Amino acid sequence: MEESRDEARALWHRARSLIPGGVNSPVRAFQAVGGDPVFIQRGLGPRVWDTTGREYIDLVMSWGALIHGHAHPRINAAAARAVERGSSFGMPTPGEVELAAVLVDAFPFMDRVRLVNSGTEATMSAVRLARAATGRDLIVKFAGCYHGHADGFLAEAGSGALTLGHPSSPGVPEASARLTRVLPYQDIEAARDLFGREGDQIAAVIVEPVAGNMGVIVPDPAFLPSLRQLTEDAGALLVFDEVITGFRTAWGGWSTRTGIRPDLITLGKIIGGGFPLAAYGGPAELMDRIAPAGPVYQAGTLSGNPVAVAAGHAALELIREQEDFYERLDRATGAFAGNLREIFHRHGIPAVVQHTTGMLTVFFTDHPVRNLHDARTADTRAYARLFHALLDQGVHLPPSAFEGWFLSSAHEPGVLDAVCERLDTALKDWPP
Repeated sequence: MEESRDEARALWHRARSLIPGGVNSPVRAFQAVGGDPVFIQRGLGPRVWDTTGREYIDLVMSWGALIHGHAHPRINAAAARAVERGSSFGMPTPGEVELAAVLVDAFPFMDRVRLVNSGTEATMSAVRLARAATGRDLIVKFAGCYHGHADGFLAEAGSGALTLGHPSSPGVPEASARLTRVLPYQDIEAARDLFGREGDQIAAVIVEPVAGNMGVIVPDPAFLPSLRQLTEDAGALLVFDEVITGFRTAWGGWSTRTGIRPDLITLGKIIGGGFPLAAYGGPAELMDRIAPAGPVYQAGTLSGNPVAVAAGHAALELIREQEDFYERLDRATGAFAGNLREIFHRHGIPAVVQHTTGMLTVFFTDHPVRNLHDARTADTRAYARLFHALLDQGVHLPPSAFEGWFLSSAHEPGVLDAVCERLDTALKDWPP
């Protein structure tokens, strides 16, 4: 085993010599929790194995993309059949039309959908379309909501009442960030004030209907309807970023679950079945502005990739075949969250567990978390201790206090009971 650990350390050293920070997406580097990342070799169902052969119950699930667990045989078979026909053509294929039909059917307000490769591409394209449709430049986002790494989204709230955006990353031009207004999540009064000042210049409000990138935060009942009314009154568009919640919280997503109708929606993760695939869609009068039907340009060599489309279609069919799929996932998530709360309470550890269907977060705090400010006041050092304590017990949590924990249909009650038992064991020596 020591030899295996040495090999893992050597792999991490080699990765850092070849890849910036050793990883291809920053959160994977474990900087938020400390220590060296584990390199995953394979996965099956609710479990993964690292390069030393150690087994973990996985609550990352490729950041929510794997709603059926790892290496589901139906999804693997669909992808394998597609690969046999050819991995990429750069031309239309029947599979992308079939998947588009499933997506359009799932959303009552969607007439057209465009397939892309990542959530960033989807949100970037939706905002471009909103600006073209309204003839306006400003976009509004909420602090703590992540919409990808396009320049306009990498803005932080500026000081003062105007909430002017300023760059949150080197390389983002000040001019680009200043076209973004950043408001506190759930603060509808701040949104009303902003629309009162600049409503005639706002092209779109983009929002995660359930926040998943500052931890899981389910919005107050009035928040999203108020945004819908504000944007309608101002002639701006409302964009739901459902890259995480789409097909995770309901068939379709949060918009279909609540009946709140956005103008545009972005999707990703689950619709690719574990392969790179995302989408944006909406009514025909908006989507027909996209090239080649209209003048708003957006393109991609691998958009609608046949392997990703086949895997995504299989993943969605697996859901659609089970009428009670979301009821069972919701019950499992609620029971798991309740058990976690009971364990923390029994050990006298202040912790808030927030959840919705298929996703949850543990915040080390004694009050509900409603926005980024609340999330930042939670004890992130305690989360780092929890992360490593459970990693030692064979449970792989997201390596950040501000990410969601994701469940899949493969996380059967016995698997989640095992997580609770290991948590109970880890907390007996709390703090480590």
